[in-house]
Amino acid sequence: MQELEQLVAWAVSEFESTTEPAHLESIKGRFLGRNGSVTELLKGLGKLPGAERKAAGAAINAAKQSIESALQSRREALRAAALEAQLQREALDVTLPGRGAGVGGLHPVTRTLGRIEQLFRSVGFDVADGPEIETDFHNFTALNTPADHPARSMHDTFYIENAPGVLLRTHTSPIQVRYMQAHVARHARRSPMPPVRIIAPGRVYRVDSDATHSPMFHQVEGLWVDENVSFADLKGVLTDFLRRFFERQDLAVRFRPSFFPFTEPSAEVDMGCVFCSGKGCRVCGHTGWLEIAGSGMVHPNVLRQVGIDSERYLGFAFGMGPDRLTMLRYGINDLRLFYDGDLRFLGQFA
Repeated sequence: MQELEQLVAWAVSEFESTTEPAHLESIKGRFLGRNGSVTELLKGLGKLPGAERKAAGAAINAAKQSIESALQSRREALRAAALEAQLQREALDVTLPGRGAGVGGLHPVTRTLGRIEQLFRSVGFDVADGPEIETDFHNFTALNTPADHPARSMHDTFYIENAPGVLLRTHTSPIQVRYMQAHVARHARRSPMPPVRIIAPGRVYRVDSDATHSPMFHQVEGLWVDENVSFADLKGVLTDFLRRFFERQDLAVRFRPSFFPFTEPSAEVDMGCVFCSGKGCRVCGHTGWLEIAGSGMVHPNVLRQVGIDSERYLGFAFGMGPDRLTMLRYGINDLRLFYDGDLRFLGQFA
């Protein structure tokens, strides 16, 4: 009996001395395993005389139960200690202010597009839309750009493989073509034809990528066709828009002669630099001017392509880049920031 008491005391002491669950299970094997001390004692019962065997077996089983009870107690103690340590590590300071839910916001280019649409709607323009995968006819031919026209070299175009004559639109002018075709069909019997007054915002695609160019970017093109539209109307609409967009009524705007196959006469539109107020800085190349849009009177060939009488009706068109307007409005110097998906950048506009 004394030997069993010492064995139990030894086991309890060993269990209490460890703080690792894995080590505890290793110690258990020394006492209760296949070759453990208690197991060896039980194996030796068969060698005892019958009169002693029963009493010895009861004593060994009692010792075994004591060891198992001590083992389970130590297991629970180690489990409780591990839980307490975890709670300490992951404790929350309930006195801290709550973090709250994250606040989303519109992308800066989306903000600009919305502002452009609102300003043009306020002067009577509708907003038109069209497909981003276009036909060669709508993207080039209908806009006075036949297959051998040198103006095609001005666009680095994504063509759709195994689909001749199908491409990703390089500008939103095809929307204007489709809108005029539908407008003429809808009002074929009305004279005079109701005016066409739209802007066409959307994504466009060209093979180009650097700090100021992206393979995918945005354009907003405008169109006004009526019986008495003049270049003076074009100048008035664009000047008013730029001054309202940048909130500067003294903003200088100028028109420089240029060339576009779908307008004649054509003009580049410049505005006074919004960073240096026309004095000259790094942004404007020390000229005091920023190129902002292309414009002109709609070429008669374009009107004829969509079935509009070019002898009776005139029109003007313009195109500008909302991405560039966004960069100028918010002082952003790298176009790629718009498409990197960096929440640190985009969060400034939330």
